[in-house]
Parts: sequence; structure tokens; C-alpha cells
Amino acid sequence: MLDYIKQWLAQRRGGAVGNHDPENLPTPKTVSDQPLSRCRLIVLDLETTGLNASKDEVIAIGAVAIEGGVIHLNDQFDLILRRPELDIRETVLIHGIGPEALTQGHETEDALLYLLEWMNGDPILAYHSAFDQKFLEKTLKAQLGYTIPHVWMDVAELLPAIFPKAETKGRSLDHWADFFKLEVSERHHAAADALVTAELTLMALNRAQKNGVKNLKELAEKLHYQRRLQNMHRY
Repeated sequence: MLDYIKQWLAQRRGGAVGNHDPENLPTPKTVSDQPLSRCRLIVLDLETTGLNASKDEVIAIGAVAIEGGVIHLNDQFDLILRRPELDIRETVLIHGIGPEALTQGHETEDALLYLLEWMNGDPILAYHSAFDQKFLEKTLKAQLGYTIPHVWMDVAELLPAIFPKAETKGRSLDHWADFFKLEVSERHHAAADALVTAELTLMALNRAQKNGVKNLKELAEKLHYQRRLQNMHRY
């Protein structure tokens, strides 16, 4: 898959990237009655220059697809963006992406166009998805003028909703990975974080189906109910 991405990007560089037509990109899917056992879901993670979506920028994108109840390692996205103008001095020790990597990365417009085509409009999941959603939507709008919303779900909400009795000693991605004894190859690396998030998501989906959650719509309703409960407990 990664070789295919590189070939695709090389072909794009030969054309006029700025003349793309967003209307020809895949249409985002809605939450439907599609069975969890058959739907394709995108689990995504971003690396950024900081935590403030109003001023910081995306520098790397990692994602993996879950389809048919399986994580497909040959169906993933892992690219550093070419953004040499960005100042990464405050965060380079976290994500390990230095100036040289940003200089040699893939052209941002090309990478984003491929990401949209690769995602194919499928629902997106992320850990603390509001963060990734804000950054990705901001970047898509700034670089491509793309503003069509996708369905997003938060894995940080999904896990406690499906495993309410889990004693994780905390609610971070690391805490859940430790609870399920998952091996994380490299934290704060977009592709590695996306993979461990996908593994946690798959565990939650399998348990949800055993508990009678049959399709994506019912899963979204369960998350909505979980969110309402959490809001009620704050008062």
C-alpha cells in the first residue's frame, strides 16, 4: 500500500494539483444500518506542531482501515507532509519529526487528496477525536478548500462505553493499551498510534457485537447515550 501511495503521489506531481474538483472526491458516508462486521472504518492519528488548532499545523498523518472485523495492515496511510516553513522546535522531542523530514516530506496538497480518496468517505475514529477533527478539517479547508464533513467517532468515549468496569488507572491511550497488554511500538508516531488505537477499537467492536450492538447506527446511538451520561455527572 505504501508503495502504491508513492506511485500515486508521483503521478499527481505531473499534473495540476490546484485544479482538483472536490465534487469528484468520494462522498462521506452517513451513519447507517451497515453491520459492524462488514463496514470499513478509518482509524486516524495526527502529529502536529502543537496543541492549538488555531495556530499549530499538521505535519504527519497515520491511519489504518478496519474492515470485516479485521485490521488490514496493507490498507494504511503513513505520510509526513512537506512543510519546511513550520517551526517544530517545541515539539520535535515529542514526535521526533525534524526539519529534514519536513523538507523531504510529501507535498501537502497531494497527500491530502490521496488521503480523501483512500478514506473513501468512510467514518473516522480517533482517540480524543475532537483534536484530530479540528486539525484535519482546518488543514483540508486551508490547503484544498474542502469543507465537506465526515462522520467522526471518539475511541476515548467508545472504550469506557463498551468496557464500563475496566480498571485502567486512567483514561489515556497508554492506560487502555496497558490494560489490554498491547505492545506500542513507538508512541507519538502517527502510524503507530493509529495502529494501537485500531487494535483497541477492534476489541470494543467485538465486545459491542456480543452485547447486541449490530450496526454503526446503533453504535453511534450508544456513544451519544454515553456522552449524555457523562454530561449529567458533571452537574
